[in-house]
Amino acid sequence: MGFFDFVSNSGKSLLGKGNDSEAIKKEIEDSFEELPVDGLVVEVDGDTVTLAGIAKDFDSREKAILIAGNIEGIAQVNADQLVTMDMVNANFDEEEEPIEIPEEIFYTIEDGDTLWGIATKFYDDGSKYTHIVEANLEVIKDADLIYEGQTIRIPEVVA
Repeated sequence: MGFFDFVSNSGKSLLGKGNDSEAIKKEIEDSFEELPVDGLVVEVDGDTVTLAGIAKDFDSREKAILIAGNIEGIAQVNADQLVTMDMVNANFDEEEEPIEIPEEIFYTIEDGDTLWGIATKFYDDGSKYTHIVEANLEVIKDADLIYEGQTIRIPEVVA
């Protein structure tokens, strides 16, 4: 649940132009109208980014991970310290049922992939590609332009 792998020779070119940690933090902050992570801390060590803070929900947590991982030169994102309030509350309230943490499904785009094809692979219905686009607005700016090596999240689709 804590480490996520990415293709390091793909993605947005941000590193090596100053403070890499600040550049990635700014990229995450600028990708949202209102930052859904309180106390966001970003630390870059080689090809690994560590994220910390409290995300408002699991979707926001996943999006922050994807934004950080889809930067050229980043091979791993450590999100052990990026939690949601549900995760924090579950650790303190032992009488309450443990929360079910949704399993993150990430997919790295391969040569020849289309969003229709990816939706068919995961949902058995290519027309559900719009769910993938909506879940990845921070990394998919145009539904007709996806790139080999880009990592996206595959959201759970309720029928």
